[in-house]
Amino acid sequence: MELFDLSDKTERVILVGVQENDGDDTEESLQELAELAKTAGAEVVGTVIQKRERIHPGTYVGKGKIDEIRTLLNALDATGIICDDELSPVQMNHLQQELESKIMDRTLLILDIFASRAVTKEGKIQVELAQLRYRAVRLVGLGSSLSRLGGGIGTRGPGEKKLEMDRRLIKERISQLKKELEHVKKHRELLREGRKKDRVMTAAIVGYTNAGKSTLLNTLTDAGVLSEDKLFATLDPTTRLLELDGGQRIYLTDTVGFIRKLPHHLIEAFKSTLEEAKYADVILHVVDASNPQVEEQMFIVYETLRELGVKDKTIVTLFNKQDRLAGNEILRDFKADYVLKISARTGLGLDELKNTLEKILIGNQIYIERVLDYKDAGMLQLVRKYGQLIEEKYTENGIEIKARVPKDIYGRLGE
Repeated sequence: MELFDLSDKTERVILVGVQENDGDDTEESLQELAELAKTAGAEVVGTVIQKRERIHPGTYVGKGKIDEIRTLLNALDATGIICDDELSPVQMNHLQQELESKIMDRTLLILDIFASRAVTKEGKIQVELAQLRYRAVRLVGLGSSLSRLGGGIGTRGPGEKKLEMDRRLIKERISQLKKELEHVKKHRELLREGRKKDRVMTAAIVGYTNAGKSTLLNTLTDAGVLSEDKLFATLDPTTRLLELDGGQRIYLTDTVGFIRKLPHHLIEAFKSTLEEAKYADVILHVVDASNPQVEEQMFIVYETLRELGVKDKTIVTLFNKQDRLAGNEILRDFKADYVLKISARTGLGLDELKNTLEKILIGNQIYIERVLDYKDAGMLQLVRKYGQLIEEKYTENGIEIKARVPKDIYGRLGE
């Protein structure tokens, strides 16, 4: 069946979740799913939660709930449902047959948002790769579900024709995209190596989606990165150099936001981007301190970092959006080396952040007092370029300097 454009028609969706035990966060997860749906351009018209010992392996929810959802779809004039977990091909197929409506899940929704946000070539490759991997095992169920309503959520990205690909063609396309991504990865590694040669440390800005990472980068460096009050407003990483008041310099790299139930397709496809955190010297963990789920979000960020193999890093946790708080909240992070309260939007606490970064940089340098022979004046340029020249004095015996330098430069300056 040929797809047709429904971009001018807002999809009306019902959210469906399964609560497997009394203490889980299903309601909060569905609130987040509603935000995701809104970001994707859909209107949430209803919510259904079923309490079950475990998710139904064949239909996600039980028979009674399916009947209830079918009634709601008709009563609310809804165009489809979005399930809060990733559906198996069997679940998607059975739900589509039972409800004769568009069936989506959290993963499809996030992939759709990523597809609409990707700007760079790397971002587009990564999104298409994740989408095709997701669709490869769901061709029958997903295809019939999408063809029922045409365009809308789930059809952005690679384009209509690629939805009709058979498994062989998808496999070939995935192979081609992986090769392209490998080239992009090598380019990223070269950039990373270039920054290492500059002997300038790097800080990766990580955090839950919509915590304020891009706003922080913009405020500190005038980066001009898109900053919106939406989930996944920024997809493509940006690196900018921050010059501190004492003459120290550090690279700041923005990264894609984390989220609960982050699809494994995305983690796999975006590994080269997410690995910016793995190779950084410092982790700036931006937290939305105004969010009621602040502790849960922090836990998810640390779990995602652990999955990426990020360990033994200096962590600075920034409790952001203080302008939205009364100011007397107790905020703790026992995993962090430094904890600061900031507002990236107003600039509150950013001077303290710069001082903290300077302290970290100084801690990675060696303080020296030397008298350089005039014939070795070129060494002074090394100090200026890679370290911090505190004092220089020209005397009969040579150039007296006081400075802080990286360890490898220290070795070249002699005793």
